[in-house]
Amino acid sequence: MRVRPRVTVVFRSGWDWVAVEGHAELAGPDDVLEGWKVPDVARLLREVYAAAVGGSQEDWTGLDDVMAAEGHSAVLITPMRAYSNPEQQDRI
Repeated sequence: MRVRPRVTVVFRSGWDWVAVEGHAELAGPDDVLEGWKVPDVARLLREVYAAAVGGSQEDWTGLDDVMAAEGHSAVLITPMRAYSNPEQQDRI
């Protein structure tokens, strides 16, 4: 994504699906977003983690260290186009 930041993400539930095309930016220890400071990126990764697991981590400092050591990144997508199967067209 660093070389070609154009992405397509597909979400599926049963036979219904929605695709979103757009521009991706990476945010992580190796990819600090323009205008962001390292603590802001760490907070963003915490928020993404909490949203993904449906809760919060008890030891944020320990998780910050693991995410930095393993190079975890968030992928932020600016949507440019969305489409789906014909039955879902009126919902997007």
